[in-house]
Amino acid sequence: MKFSVLKMIGVVLAVAGSATIAHAQAGMPGNMEMGPAEVGVVEMTLQEVPRIVTSPGLAVAYQQVEVRPRVGGVIQEVLYTPDRLLEVGDPLFRIDDSSYVAAEATARANLATAQANLPVMQAAYDRAVQLAGRGYTEAEVESARASLAEAKATLESAQAALDYAQTELSWTTLKSPISGRADVSTVSVGDLVTAGQTDALTTIVQSDPIYVDMMEASARILSVRKGITEGVIKQNDTLEATLTLENEEVFRGTGQLVTAGNTVSTTTGTVTIRFKFDNPDHVIIPGMFVRGEVRIGSVQAYLVPQLAATRDNSGKLTAYIVGEDGAAKQVTLEDDGSYQNAWIVREGLSEGDQLIVDGLSSLRAGQTVAPVAVTIDEDGVVRDAETPAAED
Repeated sequence: MKFSVLKMIGVVLAVAGSATIAHAQAGMPGNMEMGPAEVGVVEMTLQEVPRIVTSPGLAVAYQQVEVRPRVGGVIQEVLYTPDRLLEVGDPLFRIDDSSYVAAEATARANLATAQANLPVMQAAYDRAVQLAGRGYTEAEVESARASLAEAKATLESAQAALDYAQTELSWTTLKSPISGRADVSTVSVGDLVTAGQTDALTTIVQSDPIYVDMMEASARILSVRKGITEGVIKQNDTLEATLTLENEEVFRGTGQLVTAGNTVSTTTGTVTIRFKFDNPDHVIIPGMFVRGEVRIGSVQAYLVPQLAATRDNSGKLTAYIVGEDGAAKQVTLEDDGSYQNAWIVREGLSEGDQLIVDGLSSLRAGQTVAPVAVTIDEDGVVRDAETPAAED
């Protein structure tokens, strides 16, 4: 009896399960289709886009001098403070001048002797000329003339020797030839230095203003020149550059072009382009690596957000737009660099095209879509486009 009851319960449960499954299948039509995929779009508009070239750069001192002695001797005094701003003519070092003072005194005495001897030789010559043929032979006159010429030459030589002795004496005080800041001295009081030695006593650097040498590939330069020639790029009247420092901080200041470079490096294929920047706070230090952006001009192009386009292994850039049939259409784009997180596109789009920027993860070409206008903020975040409030 117990077995029959259990068997009856099992039959009831089986029938109930079959009915539930049949009801569920009846409630889901077999030919049900998914609705259009909702995607965010922005309308493409042809606009004037700055043509900016980004290049690595190296800071170079405006002026840099290695200070070496022009006379030898013992360092008596270091007259400057490292890293203090120097002006032209500020004293740096003093060398023992005892021997040079003596040499200057000797030269001065020799000059005095020559100056005293010249009138005597002049008088002797004048007397010989007056008495020529009356007590003075022609040979004696010529001898007097030669003595006078020798006395004049001796005077000039003595004057030159004094000038040089005074110059050497002045060289015992080494002065700054430029404005700038000096490094720590490589010598101390009591060190012996020699004229024209290899080792510099210190280095003076002027870094305000400062040069920045930017390296640009010659191939890109040719491309830019071609764009200007064909009228694609509207060139600015002057070239200006901005800098980004090693810590990604943007340097406050705009550089002016100094020279566009005249040669191409045979090893790197680049041209060195030099700009000059005001650097009053000495933020940029010679030898520092920077990233420069040069604004060449502007082009008429479309700005395609980088999040809306993909680039395959071959370098081809593609994106999706809403086709005339309301379906997603994949297009190939020809880009010309980037600007503010967007690709600069000159071919592949038309005025008014609806570029799909959101809902791309599962999108495929030919899929029906429902476009919704959106905007992209400065951080690259997609937001719904603002719609006017409904009137009461």
